[in-house]
Amino acid sequence: MLTKKQLDRYAEVMLWGLSTARSHAFRKNDLVLVGFDLMALSLAESLNGKLLDMGLNPVLRLSPTPTMEHQHFEKSNERQLVFQAPGTKELYEGLHGAIYLHAPESLTHLRDIDSRRIGKALSSRKPLRDILFRREEAGEFGWTLCTLPTAELARHARLSLEEYSDQILKACYLNRPDPVKAWRNLHAEAQVIKKWLNGMPIVWLRIESKSIDLRIRLGAERRWIGVSGHNIPSFEIFVSPDWRGTEGRFFANQPSYRSGNYVKGVTLEFRKGSVVAVSAETGQEFIEKQLKLDKGASKVGEFSLTDRRFSKIDRFMANTLFDENFGGAFGNCHVAVGSAYSDTFAGNPAELTAERKKELGFNDSALHWDLINTEDKMVTAHLANGKDVVIYEKGMFVGH
Repeated sequence: MLTKKQLDRYAEVMLWGLSTARSHAFRKNDLVLVGFDLMALSLAESLNGKLLDMGLNPVLRLSPTPTMEHQHFEKSNERQLVFQAPGTKELYEGLHGAIYLHAPESLTHLRDIDSRRIGKALSSRKPLRDILFRREEAGEFGWTLCTLPTAELARHARLSLEEYSDQILKACYLNRPDPVKAWRNLHAEAQVIKKWLNGMPIVWLRIESKSIDLRIRLGAERRWIGVSGHNIPSFEIFVSPDWRGTEGRFFANQPSYRSGNYVKGVTLEFRKGSVVAVSAETGQEFIEKQLKLDKGASKVGEFSLTDRRFSKIDRFMANTLFDENFGGAFGNCHVAVGSAYSDTFAGNPAELTAERKKELGFNDSALHWDLINTEDKMVTAHLANGKDVVIYEKGMFVGH
């Protein structure tokens, strides 16, 4: 576990992330939701005090324990399965920020639950997420999240708890005298790369590796974003492409845990924007069900690249937050099947109606599942003037 000094540093970094993730500054008495697992209590306590010092109003919510979560899916009738407590909608409409602290005691406690029940519960919460998306687009809401080391995470990552904790300390710069300064410096470096990418008239991207041959259409009115404070850590630079222009094969060599299920060695074949074939070394049936969750679940909502010079993560962490930011020898790329990020729209967010999103090819789904590849790869951008430019190779953005 982390020391009190390290937890206080973590809290300061989280507050930097929360403030950076908002386009407007916080005001006195704004509401900030702090959602936390039981094993993240010490970090929640530190954040609670610091939020009060800032003049903000913390709204504290303890997440269900693994036993409670299993009971919910096992025992609920159809109405209980999608039940939302009175006042939840009103709370979300009034929130100005949210911090989520993940410290899972179990990764596989839902493995015997029918994934369709989990999917139904997930879909029922989509209207609440849509409220926060709208508030974020208006600059009224910001969010961030992090993960703390637990014995369960370390066990599934095949690391000791000390080794797992060390990865988190390195990844979040908590082993440095001034972690917030380190994040500010990284944020400035990422701004340069995003400006370079957004200055190119990219029509489509081709991603090639030993196991990948994928073409992605960027789409109109897009911008690359990332290192924005939303996730701690986050080194990825990403875009939500026009899902209709996805063609070819993607392979995820990084395993993934989702809803109590373990999935490994996933291959997706795309035609005309949708997954037409899927295979997996482990978890085949589960991923097939996930891709049928709704109409958008089998389409791409995000394409992302991580520069290995930014990320100090070099081990599988059994946690998507860290695994999607893997640095290692060759960085990583990942695609997310499911929902797109509307903040990758290059225009005025107020103009991005549901109809406009559909017109531009921003995917919509209750699902968002990151599938990660860490192989040596080359990413080539085909520009509007007909030129091809390599933008990523050997785990780095080329020329930066």
